[in-house]
Amino acid sequence: MEISKELINKQSRQWLKNLRSFPSGTRNCYTLKPDKGKNNTYLIRASFWYADYDDENRTPVFDLYIDVNYWATIDAFDEVRREIIYVAQRDEIQVCLVNIGQGVPFISALELRPLNNSIYQIERGFLMLGFRDDVGGLNSTIRYPDDVYDRIWESWSPSTWRILKPGKSASDLSNNNDEYKVPGEVLRTAQTNDTMSYTYTPDNVSSKCIGYFHFAETQILPSGQQRELAVSTSNSQFKETVRLEYLKSVTVVSTPVSGSQISFSFEATTRQSGYLPPIINALEIFEIKELPNVPTAQDDVKALISTKAEYTVNKNSWKGDPCVPSKFAWEGLNCSYGNPPRVISLDLSNNQLTGAIPETLANLPKLRILNLSGNKLNGSVPNGLKRSCCIGFSIIRSYLFGHYLVDYEETDKRNLFGTESSERTLGLKNRPFKYGEVSRITGNFEQVIGEGGFGKVYLGTLDNSTIVAVKMLSESSKQGDKEFQAEARLLMIVHHRNLVSLFGYCNESKHMALIYEYMANGNLRQHLSGAFLCPVVLFLLENEIVKLYFVLTAIGKVEIHSIEDHSKVLTWRKRLHIAVDAAQGLDYLHNGCKPPIIHRDLKTTNILLNEDFQAKIGDFGLSRAFATENDIYVSTCPAGTPGYLDPEFQSSGNLTKKSDVYSFGIILFELITGRPAIMRSRDGSASVHILEWLIPIVESGDIHSIMDPRLQGEFDINSAWKLVEIAMSCTRPTAIQRPDINHIWQS
Repeated sequence: MEISKELINKQSRQWLKNLRSFPSGTRNCYTLKPDKGKNNTYLIRASFWYADYDDENRTPVFDLYIDVNYWATIDAFDEVRREIIYVAQRDEIQVCLVNIGQGVPFISALELRPLNNSIYQIERGFLMLGFRDDVGGLNSTIRYPDDVYDRIWESWSPSTWRILKPGKSASDLSNNNDEYKVPGEVLRTAQTNDTMSYTYTPDNVSSKCIGYFHFAETQILPSGQQRELAVSTSNSQFKETVRLEYLKSVTVVSTPVSGSQISFSFEATTRQSGYLPPIINALEIFEIKELPNVPTAQDDVKALISTKAEYTVNKNSWKGDPCVPSKFAWEGLNCSYGNPPRVISLDLSNNQLTGAIPETLANLPKLRILNLSGNKLNGSVPNGLKRSCCIGFSIIRSYLFGHYLVDYEETDKRNLFGTESSERTLGLKNRPFKYGEVSRITGNFEQVIGEGGFGKVYLGTLDNSTIVAVKMLSESSKQGDKEFQAEARLLMIVHHRNLVSLFGYCNESKHMALIYEYMANGNLRQHLSGAFLCPVVLFLLENEIVKLYFVLTAIGKVEIHSIEDHSKVLTWRKRLHIAVDAAQGLDYLHNGCKPPIIHRDLKTTNILLNEDFQAKIGDFGLSRAFATENDIYVSTCPAGTPGYLDPEFQSSGNLTKKSDVYSFGIILFELITGRPAIMRSRDGSASVHILEWLIPIVESGDIHSIMDPRLQGEFDINSAWKLVEIAMSCTRPTAIQRPDINHIWQS
């Protein structure tokens, strides 16, 4: 599309006169294939100018992704340019435009430039450009061919600084051999002042920033004089001294620094023989952005791309990475979210596909379910496919049974892909266990490691030495057979690194059991203090001072701990990781599953921790799957746990995804405070909800009074406030006021 006629003649830059829009699909991607391939550094620049091209006079807002990770949100009434320095993770780089329901995404230009790997070195994440300034520049912009890397240098001349006139030989700077290769036209101009500082405000207070400061002495100084200056930040996170030589460029790179406002100062040092004020010729400020998502295994991607091409599959969702992010996973695909994510089921049913089954599907080593029914395929199943994803000579076909996926195994080899079959047997895709086997792997139920309304949990060991947790349903269970079976069915179809995995089940006579992965560090509640800390008590024991503190627990019990026990307390960093893990698991249930799944009983005892303190959501007995994204379930008897129940759900019985979001907010407050959702008064006579105690303190601005005392003040104040703000937004009284879980963990 061309931009509006009123604006097109006013725009001198050709690449902004037209654009491409993407009215179909949620995610649309460009695939860039640089010659150098992966593990090399690139400058990637995307330009946008809406310019009323559609005569709607309504600027769309949409998200931009680099590969599988969020890059920026675009709102481009005026020209917007987003630029990053990125190390390619694979031979191909994908730039994706994501529709977030606020208008049709578009793009005016997309550029990729190879860089020297020795500059802009990135330990993790990618660098997003904040500013790139030609200080005191004479031209509005300088780029290629003056800049061999095609960086765009914008002229910037603060009125409080003085222009430093270049000497007659300053043009020789164009011959400098500095690896950053800042153009001579940029370096020959500079500004100076007795005091100089540059302040940058990052998008997020927790963001880390890096400054690249380029200097060159353009003045012929008197004999014996040399300009020397210090580059530093006001909060002492960084300081470096640099001495300048005539017509030689030098670049100072800061360490990563953070803050709500970051101020870089340029000051003359006192070691000079004569006073020479500081100068600056050019600067670049970048924000470090994380890469939290890992792309799908490359072999899986290649197999699916080949299948897509061979079948000419034309689905709006089949763009970008197949599995990641989970909310954009390809239609008909289920993935396990390990490192890396893998494809575990593929549904290509009812697509009128013709021809033979592609052998490339055998390159999906984790594929366990392949649904090719309702097509017009011919020929036999490739041997490689039989061996890799199927059992014997059978193909597993999947059907939607109620709200849960149940597998049927086709045993009629003459009609594998038709609508009828001579024999079908209902089965489950996780391994069944006999009761005798359950007894054997638990050592005759020797070691109890947990207990709940369903019954007891026992420690077990499989034949391959894998340690497991075995959850037995007792005859007197409050949970009941219905919830127990619901949990089994659900865990057979959901797979995510932040959900507890099911290894198998037992359904034999009166004996019902679920066999889970073992979570070595128990549940989250066990690691939180549940109360408050009394002052440290000192006393003398055998001429040594011993430090003790007292903890009053949630049930009124007083515990005595030594100060050394503090090393066992969950650190602030671990708590943040646990919060993100739990949010990502919940995001998968809400947005990655089709249909969406509501957990209904989120609480700290259902957040389990493995040996690395990775958090996984467990206990799906009350979970419910909805038929569509916007379904509301009305319950006449709201189930769940007091303290975590959504107040709107309790009053109306209306169950939505936001009911889980409320419970998640309570979990965040428990992580912050160490206290349980329902607290006992000191004398045990009354119960107080955590929000009743906490909200007045937060509103007074006293965050230190709510922080878990066992942290002993060792936490980042900015991230603590951020977590409090998120938890407050999750626990708003009405569901419509609460954010989607996807927006929570990405913030």
